[in-house]
Amino acid sequence: MSENSAEEVEATFPVSKEELSIIRADLEAEFPEDCRYLSDDYILSVASKPYSKDPTVRRPIEYSTEKFKDLLKWRAEYVLHLPVLLDLAKGSESAPEAVEQPEKYTKAKALATSLNYGSMYWHGLDKEGRPILWIRCDRMPWFPDVEAQVNALIVLADAGIKLMPPGTTDFVALSDSNSTPPPNPQFMLNLLSALVKGYPDRLNLLVSCPVGTIIQSIMKLLLPLMPSRLADKIVLIGEEDSKDKLSKILCNGEADIPTFMGGSNDHDQFYPTNGASPDKVLSFDYDGMVDRLEAEIKVFKPSE
Repeated sequence: MSENSAEEVEATFPVSKEELSIIRADLEAEFPEDCRYLSDDYILSVASKPYSKDPTVRRPIEYSTEKFKDLLKWRAEYVLHLPVLLDLAKGSESAPEAVEQPEKYTKAKALATSLNYGSMYWHGLDKEGRPILWIRCDRMPWFPDVEAQVNALIVLADAGIKLMPPGTTDFVALSDSNSTPPPNPQFMLNLLSALVKGYPDRLNLLVSCPVGTIIQSIMKLLLPLMPSRLADKIVLIGEEDSKDKLSKILCNGEADIPTFMGGSNDHDQFYPTNGASPDKVLSFDYDGMVDRLEAEIKVFKPSE
């Protein structure tokens, strides 16, 4: 964990086309459909990372392949059913598919409730064109439905990953973590498990700003449970450094700092407290979020 640096570049190692083909063939033999979720860019990114047991060498191909297999098994258990729940949440309570599947619809409504808080959403890019996932702790419930909240995060993560252009394989998370209620401990543990098993090497940076006693206490509990590679991606920023540090991360610098972090960019016009469509089961503007992120990615031009 770092309190200052948000610009360190991790060393990587080359991966040949032949090695990529070996990984692909192994995964396709066991997961002929699901392995299409993994882009070549992502496979190369994961396989190129330093080996945890010896950071001076690359991860063995066998290690990376097992990592992908664990990911796809995790998705089969926790992810593949979620698009159905999202579609149900977008529809009407009286729709035939909702009436005919009461148990699924109950879970769909719980997913909608978690999204409707507007406590997590994609908005904007960093200076490298990575999508930014915003986490607003002040909008989270004191006693959340942890399963539904984790499902909401997975749905959002998959939406952002799906929109990543060629060459982009990871994202940035920016958290307003100094507001109450504090992050739910069980949610944080489930989030940690999801990042390790379901989204390895997807998180480029998690920035908590401004740092307060709440998040410091939580991190003291969580850091020992994290792989060192994940712990190193967490950056804590003090209030006095917030504007400067965030300006170096956000695509348009200071102009992108949101009002809830002391800036002028008003996220609430897109993500109001009660959702953009409060008369619907899913009042959160999910489709609008996806459209806005896709538009930003299309016009993004890296700085010289």
